[in-house]
Amino acid sequence: MLQIIGYADRMTVRPGETIEFKISCEAGAASYRAEILRLICGDDSPKGPGFKARSIGSPVTGKYPGRRQPIHAGSYIRVAPAPALDRLRSITITANIWPTTPGKGEQLLIGRGDHKTGFALVIGPAGDVALRIGEALVGTGKQLRARQWYGIQASYDASSGKVEVSQTPLAQLVRDDSGGRAGGTARLTPSPAATALVMGQGYNGKIEAPRIADPDQGLVAAWDFSQGIGTTHITDLSANGLHGETINLPTRGMVGAGWNGHAFNWRDRPDLYGAIHFHDDDLYDCGWKTDFAWQLPADLPSGFYAAHVTCAEDETGEDFIPFFVCPPKGKTRAPVAFIASTATFMAYANSHHGHEDPIAEICYGALLKFTPTDLFLIQRRDLGVSTYDRHSDRSGSCYSSRLRPILNTRPKSRLWNFNADLHIVDWLDGIGQACDIITDEDIHREGLSLLKPYRAVIAGSHPEYHSAAMLDALEDYLGQGGRLMYLGGNGFYWRIAFHDSLPGVIEIRRGEAGTRTWESHPGERHLSFTGEPGGLWRSSGRAPQRLVGVGFASEGFDVNSYFLRSPGSFDPRADFIFEGVGADERIGDFGSLGGAAGFELDIADPALGTPPHALVLAQSVEHSNVYAVTPEELISAQPGTDGIEHPKVRADMTFFETPQGGAVFSTGSISWASSLAHNGYDNNVARITGNVLKRFIDPKPIE
Repeated sequence: MLQIIGYADRMTVRPGETIEFKISCEAGAASYRAEILRLICGDDSPKGPGFKARSIGSPVTGKYPGRRQPIHAGSYIRVAPAPALDRLRSITITANIWPTTPGKGEQLLIGRGDHKTGFALVIGPAGDVALRIGEALVGTGKQLRARQWYGIQASYDASSGKVEVSQTPLAQLVRDDSGGRAGGTARLTPSPAATALVMGQGYNGKIEAPRIADPDQGLVAAWDFSQGIGTTHITDLSANGLHGETINLPTRGMVGAGWNGHAFNWRDRPDLYGAIHFHDDDLYDCGWKTDFAWQLPADLPSGFYAAHVTCAEDETGEDFIPFFVCPPKGKTRAPVAFIASTATFMAYANSHHGHEDPIAEICYGALLKFTPTDLFLIQRRDLGVSTYDRHSDRSGSCYSSRLRPILNTRPKSRLWNFNADLHIVDWLDGIGQACDIITDEDIHREGLSLLKPYRAVIAGSHPEYHSAAMLDALEDYLGQGGRLMYLGGNGFYWRIAFHDSLPGVIEIRRGEAGTRTWESHPGERHLSFTGEPGGLWRSSGRAPQRLVGVGFASEGFDVNSYFLRSPGSFDPRADFIFEGVGADERIGDFGSLGGAAGFELDIADPALGTPPHALVLAQSVEHSNVYAVTPEELISAQPGTDGIEHPKVRADMTFFETPQGGAVFSTGSISWASSLAHNGYDNNVARITGNVLKRFIDPKPIE
């Protein structure tokens, strides 16, 4: 197991600001050491450039006492203590529920108190609806069916001690014998006055329209989950105002029992979206205590950084907690900026889908190899899942947060996302090119004003996830003469939203198209944070080809290949790009991943928005039959959709000019950056990339 893990309170920090680090010694180490590193390269693979980092002398460096910090996963609703709850004696509770794991054991639907005092409407140990009054439990005795709507009711009469519980299937035209009713007796001991009411804790499934009443007070609470869908607030319609807050982000904007396909956006008919889906492995914020903090010096260079913490000599006894130092607000320190794809890092955070997918080895064309991090994540689902994973109840994971250890966003890990982007950082450092680091989340918040001062910006190896504000800013930047170098593949693909008030969390809904590991249910494909449609940007009329000339078309993970120059590369407009590159050279038949064309590949397509004047400079060749065309590129199932036969299994390198003297250069391949360092940065991949960068930071307009 990993012996030490941690996270920071932010991913982006500027000189003069303070960043806090939260550490947990998982194996019980009494102490650990910490230092700050500037990361240059994370590729420590046998064919790679090697791990490179520079220690930053800081007050952080030193020894710290170790402790294990707890994680409290699982979403729920908390309603603060109130006099109306204290006065409860006789109780009637009603709700609609849609359980997803009714057989997993007792799960709280709504309750107050513990097993000695108070009440709790639960899914009981038998998988039925049951009312717990203190230590007594009365259930229907009929196991609920998973993913079936039920109307449930439970009542307790204080004078007689009589308990009644019922569950009624709500599906129409279905012959269902899972309904039931039962009775019993119990004696309620009221909970202490300071006790909160809780809904959904430890439960997997949906709850809709919970209500509490008693004979003395009448209606005590009537919660309407269709109000405030984009918030963490829960509204009570009763006169008591027993409003609540969601904890750990249960999924909102979910269809209720009455949804009938007449509306597909919760903003149009919120009354049909009165359900919340709870999961026992939801996690927004670990809530760990801070172990040490660092106020960044005013002159600290922009870059990729990490707090390096160690408690043992082997790889299980160290962790790197990454963060990005951006230039001071409103200032630039270089003519070019590199965009750190924090939204993509969050989307893949602690992903389980690779080793949980039964066909993963077919997709990779090889046996899976598990790292210590993989094995640790398999054991520790309390660290939360990625947006590629299914929850423990097999529903798709819509939200992902950075306020937890993200163990696959590290150097010395697989050459994917964060660690692959360090290849570009390493190349820039190797050629002595000054570069500011900015993040896509900052672009979302600050828009064009963040990009405008730079002559050129670089998008990394896999900038897959973008909000509308991020795409708007990039389009505006290009429209005003900016230059964009897209050095990756499968970029600008999925639509996401950031939460307005909760820091560091994204949402995605996966629709009918796209390469996806799960699919949102009908009616649940609009983002709860904003009401925008989810799914591919292509499905919203903004295919990547419109922005960068190319878009995702195929993927494969066995063997990478190389590019050959296309006729467009001999157009005089492209002369500067291929200066020093021969007409017949294989471009990128080398590198730590075996070649510059691989993993996920993008192609030009005028029908999807590739500008008519765009030049296709080079195309990749000789991909294996493990490479397959993406679903959205196929109108129907067809044979020959792999790399041996299908013409769309390729990467297109493209270039086109934009208004006001700007331009876009795209490589169309995730693994392009892995070839930059080959032969001491002296190779045709580095030469082409360097030629483009040199021209793009030249203020002379690109006609």
